[in-house]
Amino acid sequence: MPAGKGRGEPNAGRTCVRKTMAMLCRLREVPRHLLVCEKSNFGHEKSRHRHLVETHYHNYRVSFLIPECGILSKELKDLVMDSGPYYLVKDLPLHELIAHEFISTFVKKGACYALTYNTNIDEDNTVALLPNGKLILSLDKDTYEETGLQGRPSQYSGRKTMKFIVSIDLMDLSSKLDSKKYKRVSWAFKEKKPLKFDFLLAWHQTGAEGSTMMSYFSNYRIQERQPKIALSTVTDLPCPVLRSGELRGEPEAACSAQELFEWLGAVFSNAELNNEPDNFISTYCCPQPSTVVAKAYLCTITGFILPEKIHLLLEQLCRYFDEPKLAPWVTLSVQGFADSPVSWRENEHGFRKGGEHLYNFVVFSNRDYWLQLAVGANDDCPP
Repeated sequence: MPAGKGRGEPNAGRTCVRKTMAMLCRLREVPRHLLVCEKSNFGHEKSRHRHLVETHYHNYRVSFLIPECGILSKELKDLVMDSGPYYLVKDLPLHELIAHEFISTFVKKGACYALTYNTNIDEDNTVALLPNGKLILSLDKDTYEETGLQGRPSQYSGRKTMKFIVSIDLMDLSSKLDSKKYKRVSWAFKEKKPLKFDFLLAWHQTGAEGSTMMSYFSNYRIQERQPKIALSTVTDLPCPVLRSGELRGEPEAACSAQELFEWLGAVFSNAELNNEPDNFISTYCCPQPSTVVAKAYLCTITGFILPEKIHLLLEQLCRYFDEPKLAPWVTLSVQGFADSPVSWRENEHGFRKGGEHLYNFVVFSNRDYWLQLAVGANDDCPP
């Protein structure tokens, strides 16, 4: 692998390797995943951090870890408590998402997100609405043929194509309500092959009333939900020693990004890190060199969490170092829904063994950061 190009460059130290690795929040081995690591600085004009957060649309778990911290700051706690709401709508006909009123009210006036709930991407029909107005359908062969819509075979179908991907641009569709295309799509969803799903929905618009979506779908079974929040303090935690400029680590001086990634998986799984001989659950131990911190603050948010909320959290974690702190770094980890039809942007996502697609920021006190992106075997290389 080539050496890094230098501090502050967005692709400096970028590595792309396929190997068995411990996934965040899952202390188990899974075959052949893709992990991409890079380093940059938040002040760099070509830093990719905002773009990577904004284009990972469907997030179900966000965790951050702050070493040498026993109490969360008011600013961070307020952001954590304001990470919702989102909505669950039961048995929602798919044609409601292509209705002109829905597009005008939500899609065109903010960032609207939707994802089918309790569907399996490798077995069932699944649907996702992206904030750019694209409606992505992952359909089995029979449903695809019955709708009569144009799409493409899934790139993870294998020799015999059993899944198809259909992409519908709602912005374009709503601007031509008298077009043959709109009438064909509307007829497919209303008459030819009516489809209903349970949907998770969320809408981001500055200053918008939270009750707008509740009132719009009042004729259906809709529930407002708040993300689940778990706050805890970990004591006497062995932490890897890191150097922001050493993505690959340095023998006897600093741990690598890969070692840090695996260590986080163990921490988020509440695994013991001391490799005791009588521990039959985990033989993992903290990579070396390491240091023991008296306290570390761990926060996990689980639900349907918008990229806009995650970006605010990342910004606040950067500001954590505005005043001198004992912590040399903090981490922010984000996991996507395993059964979302896309991972980043409109990249097709498959399940295979685990359906993982996630990213992790390591934020250093000098505003340098490491960015780690991981996907399963049925995914393209992360952007």
